[in-house]
Amino acid sequence: MISSYVITGFLGVGKTTLLLNSVKEYFNDKKIAVVVNEFGDVGVDGEILKNVYSEVLEISEGCICCKLSIEFEKGVTEIVSKFKPDIIFIETSGTSEPFPIVMSLQNLGMSVEGVICVIDTKNFFSYKDHSTAKYQIGSSNILVLNKIDLVTDSHLNEVEKEVKKIKEKYNIKNVLTGEPIFSSYMILKAKFGKIPEEIFKMGKGIKEVLDIKIDEISSNHLTTDAFFQKVIDFPDNVGFDYLNNFIKNIPDTVYRIKGIVKIKDTPTPLIVNYSFGNLTFSEIPNYKGKSFLILIGSQIQNKMPADR
Repeated sequence: MISSYVITGFLGVGKTTLLLNSVKEYFNDKKIAVVVNEFGDVGVDGEILKNVYSEVLEISEGCICCKLSIEFEKGVTEIVSKFKPDIIFIETSGTSEPFPIVMSLQNLGMSVEGVICVIDTKNFFSYKDHSTAKYQIGSSNILVLNKIDLVTDSHLNEVEKEVKKIKEKYNIKNVLTGEPIFSSYMILKAKFGKIPEEIFKMGKGIKEVLDIKIDEISSNHLTTDAFFQKVIDFPDNVGFDYLNNFIKNIPDTVYRIKGIVKIKDTPTPLIVNYSFGNLTFSEIPNYKGKSFLILIGSQIQNKMPADR
């Protein structure tokens, strides 16, 4: 039986970083398949992970948990048949809930060893009231308080207290028995998404939950807390000032920006990563495509240029 892990968490919390900094190191002797769920029609995370893993199946055009269950299962079946991986990691979109993905994996006969929710400790209080974030915490059994190097001990303690409250309230249950799906859960603290190797050796598989209906456990985040995206064709070979001014003037309803741009000040294309006012860059060698930025947020459809 193929083992699998689901990596979930809100926009910009560090899910891809966890895959790069933990999974890459601990499973270099295994054949790994990474399935990336991107919100929208352009995949930045897929491009990043292709530089690390040989096989990345990228699912796009929406939210797996609500729209893509059929395409998801078909895609995973194909990658299993073609590449025969030892372990599959599913990185969900920051706009989706993980548990329907768990059920799809079990439906395909896989053992789900854990659902890992990455939490941005620095910016947690900026997004904790979003329904999607609450259900991501409630649907996970490994909660990773990430970016602890960016906060004080007192701030970290407040985040941990609030996470425990949300977990208790939104802890996913079997609607037929009322029992929690997870008999226990753990909270880890991490820098740069690095979690102990032992976590991946503890998995015993999540008990069968196929008798739960998706509509009974899923929040209605696509209507009450709707996400939208804009894909911006960004000009090549502009300077950093041009990019900084663009991002500085985005609406405050934009939660997340990511993309790949070619800046004249650097010889290598750059991955742009923005969330909650924090902007970082990293190099991506061998990228040959156009420069673009993806903006994800709420109520931005009338505030930004038309979709590409």
